[in-house]
Amino acid sequence: MTLPRAAIFLLIGFLVSCSSPPSETRSIGEAYVGPLTLLLRQELTPKAAVSATVKHGEKLEILEYKRRFVKVRTAQGAEGWADTRQLLTPEQMAGLRSMADSALKFPSQGAATVFEPLNMHTEPNRASPSFWQIPDTAKVDVIGHKLAPRTQAQPTAPPATQQSRMPRRKSRDKGAPSKIAPPPLPPAPKPPDNWLELSVPREDGSEEIQQGAPKVAQKAAEPVPVDDWDLVRTKDGKVGWVLMRALSMAIPDEVAQYAEGHRITSYFALGHFEGGDSDKNDWLWTTITKGLEPYEFDSFRVFVWSRKHHRYETAYIERKVVGHYPVEVDNSGAVPRFSLILEGDGGQLFRKTYTFEGYRVRMVNKEPYQAGHNADTPAQPVAASPQAVQKPRSWYARMKDGVRRLFH
Repeated sequence: MTLPRAAIFLLIGFLVSCSSPPSETRSIGEAYVGPLTLLLRQELTPKAAVSATVKHGEKLEILEYKRRFVKVRTAQGAEGWADTRQLLTPEQMAGLRSMADSALKFPSQGAATVFEPLNMHTEPNRASPSFWQIPDTAKVDVIGHKLAPRTQAQPTAPPATQQSRMPRRKSRDKGAPSKIAPPPLPPAPKPPDNWLELSVPREDGSEEIQQGAPKVAQKAAEPVPVDDWDLVRTKDGKVGWVLMRALSMAIPDEVAQYAEGHRITSYFALGHFEGGDSDKNDWLWTTITKGLEPYEFDSFRVFVWSRKHHRYETAYIERKVVGHYPVEVDNSGAVPRFSLILEGDGGQLFRKTYTFEGYRVRMVNKEPYQAGHNADTPAQPVAASPQAVQKPRSWYARMKDGVRRLFH
């Protein structure tokens, strides 16, 4: 009986020694880098050593989740931890690329200047990943606008090992004398005799408060702060969202001086004048009075160059309108034409087309316009939730399957 038992142990040892070395951690999903650069750290601490530096758009394999942090592996095999808010799912990355491709066809609403480095975001949200930085003094094309609520990142609780534990209350000795119970509460006051007359039901089911009845003050809900965001396109084709207040429309100063404190939201050249010492363009612009509105402009104006006074003068102006992007200009014909999308009295959208002949602006067409003209925004730049991804199997289960395969 000794020889067969020893042979079995030798066989098991031989099979274990001949088995393949343990494979790397199994991937449970994939994600893409959202910001311009992302540091992967070896541990879940801000001061942990950096294991790798990845760039926007690089593909990562998801290995493990811990709250809103995720352990990933790069294509070179480096592993590290990152914040899920800085990662994009494959669907979101495809949507971002699709938006950039489709935005190449969107008409520009005017060039804007950046006076300091400005971050481009994947969506109109301060907490979204910033995948590109526009250098100072650079120009971008404004192609869209959106009014979005200002949201902040939700704080995450520290790991359980770092949480402060509340001291436990000492258990009271059974032999200790009990405290004297407090006296009983007094009886509740009785309702007034005419309490039925104080509230009379209305036909709609609500109650009408009579004179003399107490009034309960209702606290008005605080308004949610919002931000104006512009969708911009760089010269090399990158498309992203930036805060509108960080941009300045690059219209010539001799025209911009007539803004009167209003913000210029778009501008276009209407024809070109050459005569004598003057070499000027006629201009169309749109402006908004205060901003933080779900539309893009509330006034539009046409400027012409005055040969007599050598300055720009107003040829046509229309105020108190509700206008939306895109504004389109056609200078290909003998007479310049431009069209704007304006709201009617009932909120219906109309596209109005105007012609510009010398100093005269005349509306030549008005037709209904279908909504949905603005650019589509990319999906939320948050990796798939831990609940949506299958959890990795335990070490014991994987070891058990390996031994079963060996004997099989």
